[in-house]
Amino acid sequence: MPKQGDHRERRDSIARALWTIVEQQGWVRATMREVAREAGVSLGQVQHYFSSRAEMLTFAIEFAAEQTSRRVAQGVAALDQPPHPREVLRVILTEFLPLQPGARATSQMNAAYVLEALHDPALRQQVADGLREGRAGVERLIRAAINDGQISPNRDPAIETDQILALTGFAPLLELGVLAPQAALAAIDQHLDRLFSDT
Repeated sequence: MPKQGDHRERRDSIARALWTIVEQQGWVRATMREVAREAGVSLGQVQHYFSSRAEMLTFAIEFAAEQTSRRVAQGVAALDQPPHPREVLRVILTEFLPLQPGARATSQMNAAYVLEALHDPALRQQVADGLREGRAGVERLIRAAINDGQISPNRDPAIETDQILALTGFAPLLELGVLAPQAALAAIDQHLDRLFSDT
C-alpha cells in the first residue's frame, strides 16, 4: 500500500508537470493527458489523484502558493531584521508578479484559476476566500505600519490595501510585453515611497 508521503510526492510531481506545461504552452494545452505525459505517468494515475481538470488546477494553485510563500519568507529573511514594512510589501508584490523564475507559470495559473472560478460556483467561493485571506494579510501589515508611525495616521488602511493589491494588476501587462519589468518595479517603488514618506 503506498505511503502517504509517496501519495503527496506523486501529486506534487503532477502539479510540477502542470506548472511546466502552463509555463511553456499555456493553460489551454494543459489537458490531463498532456500532464500525464509530462509527469511520466499514465492518464489513469492522474485521474486517480484528480477527478477533473479543475481539481488538478486547484491543487496546482495550492502547490504554487506554497512555493510563493516560501520565496516571500526567504526574501523577508534576507532583509535587515526586523524588516521594514515597506521592504516586506515590496517582496510580496514582486513575488506575485511574473518577474522571478517560476512566477510566470504561477501568474498564468492564477489567471486560469480565476477564469475557471467564474463558471464554477464551488471554485468561485474557494478562490474568493483565498483572495480575501491574502488581502487581509496585506491590510494587517499596513495597519501595523500605521500604528507604529511608519505610515501617516491620515491614511485609510483599507484603501491603501486596495491600492497595493492593484499593483498586482501589472501581471497581464508584463506577460504581454506591454510593460517592462523595470517599469513595473519603478512604479512599485514610487508608490511605496509615497506611502511611507509622509509620516
